[in-house]
Amino acid sequence: MSPAHEIEIAANLARIRDQIAAACRRAGRPESDVALMAVSKMHPASAVLEAYAAGLRLFGENRVQEFQEKSVGLAALSDAEYHLIGPLQSNKTTRAAELFDAIDSVDSLKIATRLNAAAAGLGKKLPILIEAKLSHEESKHGIAPEELPTLLDALAPLESLIPSGLMTVPPWPADVANAGEEARPYFRQLRRLRDSLIGAHPTLTQLSMGMSNDFAVAIEEGSTCVRVGTALFGKRVYLPTPPVNE
Repeated sequence: MSPAHEIEIAANLARIRDQIAAACRRAGRPESDVALMAVSKMHPASAVLEAYAAGLRLFGENRVQEFQEKSVGLAALSDAEYHLIGPLQSNKTTRAAELFDAIDSVDSLKIATRLNAAAAGLGKKLPILIEAKLSHEESKHGIAPEELPTLLDALAPLESLIPSGLMTVPPWPADVANAGEEARPYFRQLRRLRDSLIGAHPTLTQLSMGMSNDFAVAIEEGSTCVRVGTALFGKRVYLPTPPVNE
């Protein structure tokens, strides 16, 4: 990518960090409470390299195969962290456990069991997030909120997984300019779900919620990780409508 694009990413990052800081002030939270994940799905390895050069270390990818191809050009970034944030097919769990530092989109015991076996074979402890489906949109993935306690109880014997929190994707907004307020009830619901579960599951500290159009409100509602792609990198080569998990 061009030097101009490098400057654009750096400028976008500075603006996003300012917005995160302002949201943290409104919520009375320290900025250190909120991680910024650069959602690099559908962007080339060169964009990841530029974001890394600008200071980012946490990246989110949506597809195992796409990241497998991309990772060849990222081998030198030894301190970068990569999370799978898209839906995971059971036949890709082994490769996902090898490629990613965390899986942020677990929504079934079947997937969790396969990930646990793969992580055990690699000798690693794999952090996971449970994806909750709070939207009625058919395109959204996740487990129903009422099924969360049962799933979490079933995860307890899986010693190679660390259930570290919850994630969700709110419905696509009717008014993009008002996306944050439209998403607020869903963010609040996820936080309350986490709060109701953490007593029995103390590792469940993380809330991954908030995307390019609504992350400030997500922070106000307790997000510990915001997933920002378009606002950082610009438009993708291919953009689903609506975006999935970013």
